[in-house]
Amino acid sequence: MTEKKLEGVGVVYIKATYNNTIVHLTDLVGNTIATVTGGGTTKHNRLKANPTVAMFVAKRIAEKAKDNNIKAVFVRVRGKGGVLAPTPGPGANAAIKSLSREGLRVLNITDTTPTPRGGPKPKGGKRGRRV
Repeated sequence: MTEKKLEGVGVVYIKATYNNTIVHLTDLVGNTIATVTGGGTTKHNRLKANPTVAMFVAKRIAEKAKDNNIKAVFVRVRGKGGVLAPTPGPGANAAIKSLSREGLRVLNITDTTPTPRGGPKPKGGKRGRRV
């Protein structure tokens, strides 16, 4: 691809756990343009991973992207990963939807949540934890 074609394109990394939502905007090389978190947006600790707060986070990222002449983005979504949290948190879908609603063109959405392949035996014994 030519350099002219990729002008105005960035990468948005969304880390959506069940405790917080972190949105990180870079250019295609990987230079950081902006980072906004749910904890920095709201003053309530329990609302950091809320979809409503994730919308506000994505709105602020979209404003900073427009300031840097970024019109289209590749989105990479990541959850905590592992056995206990195999999917991204509740703020991921709301953040992606808000990015496109703010006028950024979403080119691609990739889920990069780490998945365990084998590894150590999970705690709990043969029949699991008995309560």
